[in-house]
Amino acid sequence: MKNYNCKESVLRLNLIKPKILVVEDNNDLLFNIELILKSNNYHPLSAKNGKEALKILSQLGDPPDIIISDIMMPQLDGYEFFKEVSSDPRWNSIPFIFLTAKSSPEDIRLGKLLGADDYITKPFDEKDLLAVISGKIARVNRAKLLNSIMEDTPDLKRAEKTSRKKDNLYILIALWDDKYGPKIVDIYPKEKEIEVSLDQLANQLFSASISIYGHEKITKSEDLLLNLRNLKKDAYLLFDSYPDKQERFGEKQYMIAALASRINFFHSLEIKKIFNKISKSIKEKTNYALAPNWDSINQVLQSEVKVIK
Repeated sequence: MKNYNCKESVLRLNLIKPKILVVEDNNDLLFNIELILKSNNYHPLSAKNGKEALKILSQLGDPPDIIISDIMMPQLDGYEFFKEVSSDPRWNSIPFIFLTAKSSPEDIRLGKLLGADDYITKPFDEKDLLAVISGKIARVNRAKLLNSIMEDTPDLKRAEKTSRKKDNLYILIALWDDKYGPKIVDIYPKEKEIEVSLDQLANQLFSASISIYGHEKITKSEDLLLNLRNLKKDAYLLFDSYPDKQERFGEKQYMIAALASRINFFHSLEIKKIFNKISKSIKEKTNYALAPNWDSINQVLQSEVKVIK
């Protein structure tokens, strides 16, 4: 099994100031947030409404690491802005935080239902805001590092030149074996018509993830949404485990993955619900079938993003 040395990539990530796009129509509050971010070694970008923010996003060479947005804004409010961001493959994996005075339980529930990564109410404590940002940045850096590792993988580089079918959806389950590393135990559909061996891909995804998270953290129901640019596909991964005294770490670790031509943030929220049901069956050692779950995920991928106010 290949070992990945991530120290150099981690150093490169740490030298770059994380970009944070703040969308807020209150000038005083926007100014204060910019000061907080600058004094904590972040690079703030600002917009006064969703329409202006979309223009900034489209002009950026590299997307921001986090978006913080108010909800009640002119021209394009926070909900509609979030819908646009989540529907665009260039931006749909950016952590999105609602920062708003709409603090009723119904408002907070709607924000979370839409799929926002967090919901901070005004007035907010500076330490709370920075803590949320720090946690999201750490997650962003892990995803960037994993993407970097996958792009440097020779098999995936070759696959980029031989790309054929782009619209297939695959679901696979891989268990971690202490002796052999990741091993696919179930896959649907069975026909392997993808440009690179799914066994190799599962091995690389699982191994690279462990090199970043470590065996201790990867089993805490971690999930990731990745863009595999070499394959022109997106991958949604869920890692979990169940107790097993015979294993070196005292638990059997596994990965459930979906691979498709396009998986946006909204899709990943629904796929996670489906994967959690599969994971529950794995833990309880009860029968499951990937075919009906494949049908459910395929329906999710065909669905349109809707925002209900």
